[in-house]
Amino acid sequence: MEVIGACANGPDAVDAIAEHSPDLVFLDVQMPEMSGFEVVDALGVEAFPALVFVTAYDAFALRAFEAGALDYLLKPFTAARFRDTLQRARRVLAGDAAREHQRRVDQVLEHVLPPLAARRVAARDGNRIVFLRYREIDWIEGAGNYVRLHAGARRLTLRATLKRTAERLRAAGFRRIHHSHIVNMERIHTVERQENGAYAVTLEDGTRLETSRAYAGSLAELLSR
Repeated sequence: MEVIGACANGPDAVDAIAEHSPDLVFLDVQMPEMSGFEVVDALGVEAFPALVFVTAYDAFALRAFEAGALDYLLKPFTAARFRDTLQRARRVLAGDAAREHQRRVDQVLEHVLPPLAARRVAARDGNRIVFLRYREIDWIEGAGNYVRLHAGARRLTLRATLKRTAERLRAAGFRRIHHSHIVNMERIHTVERQENGAYAVTLEDGTRLETSRAYAGSLAELLSR
């Protein structure tokens, strides 16, 4: 094991994790500017390294960890406890429990994250990490293992699949309308039915997107409610 970085606050942690792509992160629950939970949510569970939460006293968070069977270190911890944690981390890093680890992190975040309106996502703008609130995003474009976030005139990149991004933002009012596009439903200005049964969606900023036939039905159902 080699320590490749240490951070004093949440935004710095997001920046360092995005830059260095570490295998394992020890993340304090309570940090300046962003909580440890918000750091994970900003980068996305799918793109996050193996994770161990660290806390000194947050009893509520500990109950959430235990419910999700997620490992944590309660400060002050012993050398023996730390060795046990490293052994569990090695199993995750070896791939034996990676999917289960992500599922458990998802469970924890459901209990402890702030309301959807207050959540942020961390995306890359060149060499900078930019924090966007969910409600600032107009639409999202898939690009392989990355997605491009469109927020006004800004075009930001996030390492995540479109499928995972759609699942993550569904509760915030985003819907997939094409195999390559997700839209913020609050940004839709007009919808026009096309001769082929698909729809043309125009957003408030004038962006025009077409649904694929596979997603036209789900959009029609949403519009009829």
